Amino acid sequence: MSVNDNAQFYKENGYLLARGVFNESEVQEMRAAVEQIVKRAALAQADDNHAWQGDFLPPEQLKKLVLKGFHDVHYHDAAFTRAAIHPRMVEVLNDLIGPNVQLHHSKMLVKPPANGAAFPMHQDYPYFPHTNHSMLAASVHLDDADEENGCLAVVPGSHLQGPLPHIGKYYLNHKEHPISSGTLCPAKAGDVLFFNYLTIHGSDVNRSERTRRNVLFQYRDADDKPTEQVHIDWGMGLMVSGENRDFLNVKPSFVLK
Repeated sequence: MSVNDNAQFYKENGYLLARGVFNESEVQEMRAAVEQIVKRAALAQADDNHAWQGDFLPPEQLKKLVLKGFHDVHYHDAAFTRAAIHPRMVEVLNDLIGPNVQLHHSKMLVKPPANGAAFPMHQDYPYFPHTNHSMLAASVHLDDADEENGCLAVVPGSHLQGPLPHIGKYYLNHKEHPISSGTLCPAKAGDVLFFNYLTIHGSDVNRSERTRRNVLFQYRDADDKPTEQVHIDWGMGLMVSGENRDFLNVKPSFVLK
């Protein structure tokens, strides 16, 4: 797609799958970094199960599911700092957001084989609402993802509905928004799925014998301000592209105790 095609598709559908953003060597580097982070987390006794809880699956299924998730992975390994500002990432971000782009946060999600947890359908908006809704996720695939190992699913055009009422731990009513309502987005390692934080998305259980590893970066327009002081991070506001035109508002205000 051309720049204009990317921007128009994203504007209409609320997502864009960009192929081959990272090459095989870069993917291998990030896979190795994920493995080391998981090991360090286990040694630090900080590798809790982050599987979503709720009534979207029967209790006997939920208790069997596992999800390894860690926030701010660019603090844990420089491979992810390089990924966050990678020229091919920035090229797409400029198409979708504009010239002035900030990193909001990063996280890592590992769905292990056979029992990797599902994500019920939801919007990311409730976690970190912003004024102009420029916030988007860039989900970097470190493994091939398909229906069998729980690839992401999106509802095209759902971002145009605006913020929707969520239940439980910020997910949508699964009877009205089952995972099957989404359009599957199978991807290859190195591909990146970009989607607006108002786009309804989720993923099913990993039923395969293959791990599904993703690293997710949240980005926003530098002019887009939060409407609530939530999900605050020391590194929030890192300029990935362009400039911050508001000299007095370049980072969160922290008070050390």
